[in-house]
Amino acid sequence: MHTVWKGAISFGLVHVPVKMFSATEDKDISMKYLHKVCGSPLSYVRKCPVCEEEVAWEDISKGYEYEKGRFVLFEKEELEQLTDANSKSITILDFVNLTDIDPIYFQKTYYLSPDQAGSNAYRLLLEAMRLSGKIGIAKIAIRSKSSLAAVRVLDECLVIETIFYPDEIRPLSQVPNLPEGVTVNDKELTMARMLIEQLSTPFEPGKYTDDYRERLLGAIQSKIAGEEIKVAPAAQESNVVDLMAALQASIEAVKPIATDPGDAGKKRKPARKPAAAAAAKVSGDVGAAPPAKPKRQSRKAKSPEAGS
Repeated sequence: MHTVWKGAISFGLVHVPVKMFSATEDKDISMKYLHKVCGSPLSYVRKCPVCEEEVAWEDISKGYEYEKGRFVLFEKEELEQLTDANSKSITILDFVNLTDIDPIYFQKTYYLSPDQAGSNAYRLLLEAMRLSGKIGIAKIAIRSKSSLAAVRVLDECLVIETIFYPDEIRPLSQVPNLPEGVTVNDKELTMARMLIEQLSTPFEPGKYTDDYRERLLGAIQSKIAGEEIKVAPAAQESNVVDLMAALQASIEAVKPIATDPGDAGKKRKPARKPAAAAAAKVSGDVGAAPPAKPKRQSRKAKSPEAGS
């Protein structure tokens, strides 16, 4: 792995030398823009629209546009002076519970490994955090950008996750068309909860794949081999008006297939629950009439052979 940062974790007067490595990698397939006429990759130049000439890197400075067309300029040295003096330190400010942080705050994850002779201090911090069940909220500067971060334990490794500052999170009040005062139908709610229960399973990340990336890689290999690419048309989605019917059909679709005749009856039991039966009746999907009273049922149950 490539080291992206070197420094130390500091909490109190304890310093733990560490190296940082990116824990994730972008698997997106990058493509270049080409000139359709000759197929050559396009190049991008830094051109001044006023002077109408290409600008070299040494003639470029940075500026902030505080009004339309008006900038304040900064040289590289000026920006470096604003960098935190503790840019080589992960300073833990507080220890909190992981459940206190909403996932919306998390950005990117990095692995931390002990550097030089810091193995003992690294192991001490790791075990202390593991036993406490807490994570550390810290400040760190990566590539001149200051960020909040969460330091936590992952198996036998310390990891750090950069997190957004509170003012970088947009408030929910800005989200349009959120439902307010909408009454949920009890039967539909029961069916929806049944569907969630049937789809519930332990998280196994290995079973999820990027289908688009696999199709794109296949298309690339086909083009390299000179094969014609044929894409099957996507199936048209029907607009289901009956929400109850959609829930019932979804539940039926995810029911496990019984291989043992004795298990088949067990699998059908949930369908006889009052909520499911009522829902099926509303959607017109009920195939059997409700059971009659016991006395009448015993008389009707006699076959012609039994009566003769």
